[in-house]
Amino acid sequence: MAETPGTLQVARERARGLGRGARAMGWLLPALTACGQAPADSASEGTSAATTTGTTTGTMTPEPDTSTGTSTSTSTPTSTGPTTTTGTTAAATTGETTGTTDASTTGAPVEGCADLPLCDDFESAAAGGMPDPSLWMVTSPNCSGTGTLAIDGAVAHTGMQSLRVDGGGGYCDHVFVANTEAIAAIGPQVYGRMWVRFEAALGQGHVTFVTLRDSADGGGKDLRMGGQSTILMWNRESDDATLPALSPAGIALSVAPTPGEWTCVEFLIDSAAPALTTWVDGTEVPGLVIDGEPTPDVDQQWLSKPDWQPSLVDFKLGWESYGGQTMTLYFDDVALAGERIGCEP
Repeated sequence: MAETPGTLQVARERARGLGRGARAMGWLLPALTACGQAPADSASEGTSAATTTGTTTGTMTPEPDTSTGTSTSTSTPTSTGPTTTTGTTAAATTGETTGTTDASTTGAPVEGCADLPLCDDFESAAAGGMPDPSLWMVTSPNCSGTGTLAIDGAVAHTGMQSLRVDGGGGYCDHVFVANTEAIAAIGPQVYGRMWVRFEAALGQGHVTFVTLRDSADGGGKDLRMGGQSTILMWNRESDDATLPALSPAGIALSVAPTPGEWTCVEFLIDSAAPALTTWVDGTEVPGLVIDGEPTPDVDQQWLSKPDWQPSLVDFKLGWESYGGQTMTLYFDDVALAGERIGCEP
């Protein structure tokens, strides 16, 4: 979808004006609580067979360093390194499935994507099982708990199936599927596209549903897309910088996905520039853009780290919560390429 010329410039000028006004009145943004910084000794051994049973509450759990190591997992972290599960994550959940396939969300699966480095509509795997193991590896980095995922045969954007994730409310209740092959085949400009459906609104606390390991940042910290203050945002694990800045002006420049509806999310991560762009339902989101020019209330905080130049090594989908929010969410028609993919088949 073509964007209206000047939309981003108008939004950025508005953001600068709001930022100057706030500073003139002496308004100070409270310091953000760091998300996802955890002791390095929180990992686990064994196998994961957890079941989501409902809403988990609690306070933000620090997040461990995920840069080295590999192990399997139980719900009690005891050792270091990422935890990888290759097919034993429990598919059963007791949470309610909301939403079914209907005429407004079905249609032909994505066409013409067979030549892309990654394109999955989750139709090739059996409902109730794990996604295609030739494309995805199930993983719970460092520790695991109540998070589960499986192919769902009742809710879909296209076709008959999607990937359902039931994410728990604590850090160790996270679960993801990871693809490590596609990124290497793409080059410095990585375009992503996914249809995602959240069964509840994003809350005030920090959550993540997409992560990309950045080997150039902190020895392999994650670049994370998620939410906070009810909006979509990006977060850099190494220094907890957010995009946009979580001021009133910055929050107003992002969007909040509608619960129970499919949302098309696209991104470009350009490691050569470096730059980052995000589109939601085909429209560029002003608050989710990094163009190298610091803009107050948007990317000024992000660009305060001058040597940020990502080198991506994987792509993960799932759920990770740092403040207690549980979520059932679905992914469908997921793709990565070296050029923009768009929302349409």
